[in-house]
Amino acid sequence: MSSWLVTGGAGYIGAHVVRAFSSVGITPVVVDDLSSGRPSFVPSDVAFVQGDILDVELLADTLERHGCNGVVHVAGFKYAGVSVKRPLHTYTQNVTGTVAVLEAMHRAGVNKLVFSSSAAVYGTPATELVTEDSATHPESPYGESKLIGEWLIADVTRARPEFQGVALRYFNVVGSATDEVCDLSPHNLFPLVIEALIEGRTPRVNGTDYATPDGSCVRDYVHVGDVAVSHVAAAQALEAGRPLLPGYNLGSGDGLSVLQIMDAMRRVTGVDFTPEIGPRRAGDPDRIVADGSAAAADLNWSMRHTVDQMVASAWSARRAAH
Repeated sequence: MSSWLVTGGAGYIGAHVVRAFSSVGITPVVVDDLSSGRPSFVPSDVAFVQGDILDVELLADTLERHGCNGVVHVAGFKYAGVSVKRPLHTYTQNVTGTVAVLEAMHRAGVNKLVFSSSAAVYGTPATELVTEDSATHPESPYGESKLIGEWLIADVTRARPEFQGVALRYFNVVGSATDEVCDLSPHNLFPLVIEALIEGRTPRVNGTDYATPDGSCVRDYVHVGDVAVSHVAAAQALEAGRPLLPGYNLGSGDGLSVLQIMDAMRRVTGVDFTPEIGPRRAGDPDRIVADGSAAAADLNWSMRHTVDQMVASAWSARRAAH
C-alpha cells in the first residue's frame, strides 16, 4: 500500500488532504508543529508526528520509518497581509522550510512532491483570467516565498532526473468536506463573516467601488474538498509516472464577488444583515480569477460545489466546533 507524508496535515487544508488520501486507499502520515493546526483535525487512525518542518532529521526519519512514496507539502505561513510585516518569519517558514523538506526527501530517497503553492505568485494580473502561462509578479513576501518554492522544485528537478514535483496554485479555499475540520483563520473571508454572525456582529466589506458588476472585489472561491481531491490526483499522477506541467491553477474560471458571498451567507444561515462598507484595502485588485481547465484535464479538478453549498458546509463545520 502506498504511503504519503502530508506536512501541515493538522491544518484546515492539510487535514482535508489527509482524508482524501485515506478515501482512495493511500496511507497518510502527518507532520505538523500545531502552530495553526489542531490535533483533533487528524483522524485517530493516522500516524501523527508533532514537529517542525525545519527539522530535516525528523522529516527524513519520518519518511524512512513510514516508507513514504512522496510528500504533499502544505505546511507554511499563509497570511499575505501579515507577511508584509513579518517577512523574515515568512521566508523562514516557507522558503527555508521547503529547502528542509527537499533535503529530507533527498536523504530518504523520496522523489515525488506535490507543493501547495498560491495564486499570490501572480500578484495583480494583466488579464482578467489567469492561466499557467500568466506572468508571475508576487506583491507580498508570502507570494514571493511561494514562487521561490516553485523555483526550488524546478532546480531540484533539473539536478535530479529521478525527482518530479508539481505545484498547485489556488486562491480562496473555503467550506468543509467534514464537520470534523473547519477554517479557523483570522484572516480569511468565510471564517471572518461566520465568526461575526455567531457573535452577533455585522460583517464588513472592504470597498464597493471596484470596477466589477456590483463594485466589490471578485475572486476565486474553491471548495476545500475539491482542492484536496486534486492534491491526491497529483500524487497519483506522479506515482504513475504521467507527465505533468510544473504547476496548475485550481481556479473557478468565473469567480464570485464579496457581495455575492454576503448574499449567500444571508440565504444559507438565515441571519439577516446588511454588511458594513469599509474603505478599500491597499493592494486589492478588482478581479483575480484563474482558469482551471489544465487541472481539469490532468488532475481531476472540478468545481463540484455551488456558493450556497460552500457556505453551508463552512457554517455547519464551524457550528460543530463550538
